[in-house]
Amino acid sequence: MIEIENLCCAYEDELVLKDVDLTLPENEFTILAGPNGAGKSTLIYALLGFLKPRKGKVRIFDKPLNSYKRIELAHLVSFVPQESVFQFDYPVRDIVLMGRYPYLGLTQSWMPKDYEAVDRVLEQLSLQAFANRFYSQLSGGEKQRVLIARALAQDTRYIFLDETLSQLDINHQIDIMILLRKILAENKKGILLISHNLNLGANFADRMVFLSKGRILGSGTPENMMQPDLLKELFGIELQTIHNPLSGKPNILYPGIK
Repeated sequence: MIEIENLCCAYEDELVLKDVDLTLPENEFTILAGPNGAGKSTLIYALLGFLKPRKGKVRIFDKPLNSYKRIELAHLVSFVPQESVFQFDYPVRDIVLMGRYPYLGLTQSWMPKDYEAVDRVLEQLSLQAFANRFYSQLSGGEKQRVLIARALAQDTRYIFLDETLSQLDINHQIDIMILLRKILAENKKGILLISHNLNLGANFADRMVFLSKGRILGSGTPENMMQPDLLKELFGIELQTIHNPLSGKPNILYPGIK
């Protein structure tokens, strides 16, 4: 479990996260939502050890975050950025293999178990047909699947994803959410996804966390969080919800012109 207590983070003199308290259990799919500038990415960077807190504590499996070596932390948490730019154009198999870097031995060469791990992930995510294709030749949705495959090959207890859906068409967004649920079911990992698509989040996630102006506004099931009063406090606009007959979850009704 990841435990966050009174976490405060800042960039220079600007305080971005303010007294954040949160727990992230394993085997749970959590959506982190909030307006632009709320501190969502900052929270993930702090949990990855990229940003030193001004105050507060982060514990991963009862051990302080700052006591982990980088290689130790890479065995526990993997990260899927919104997009990745590579200096060279690699085949898909090589990119997924990058997820095995934390397990390189003293000889700094790949072992049979690394190639076996990559093959398992490619099969699990139905990417075998893309294994030898270059990354630049893929669509946006295919690229995101490859980056998720790289994180899965890293064999960590948690996967963090930063706005993975933001640049994808709706069909690819749904595909990614289905894929994340599959990963959760088959691998029992804790998944934390930053997303602006609250309806998809409510349909697929176990828990939603609302972050506003650097503070946790609330945390709970989609049924508890997708309430008009909370949504108004989060975004400053009147939003109504309706029961989705397909998912059984509350979804936002978007206003339009009559």
